Amino acid sequence: MANETPLGDKSSDVAGQATFQVIDDLRPQLVNLMGMGGFRGLVSRALALGGAEVRWLRAVHVKSDGTLTGFEEHGSLAPGQFAEGKVVLLARLLETLIALIGIGLTLRLVLDTCPKLSLEDLNLGNGEAHEEEK
Repeated sequence: MANETPLGDKSSDVAGQATFQVIDDLRPQLVNLMGMGGFRGLVSRALALGGAEVRWLRAVHVKSDGTLTGFEEHGSLAPGQFAEGKVVLLARLLETLIALIGIGLTLRLVLDTCPKLSLEDLNLGNGEAHEEEK
């Protein structure tokens, strides 16, 4: 997200907008990997998981072209709340992707999409979080 945020502008609203930009940037590669239906399923799952943490995400839906709708109606949210939901959505998307295709391929997709990222910037976990929960 920091790589998508303009220099000098650290407002939570801009960071939140960057989060959806990252999902939009990942879309072509993910659609190529799993098709539009797979991408929509991935994002829908991320929304379901994120909605348990951030209530306003429950109103967001994935359209047939893979774009998101429903978040525009939450203009009454503070910029920090809006950004928080978008960060949670991105985190759940990456978490689900790691569970499906593994950390190696997920890392490769993220680095291909955001080549300015360094490995030190990423904290994708070790992929064993779900095993510990069982």
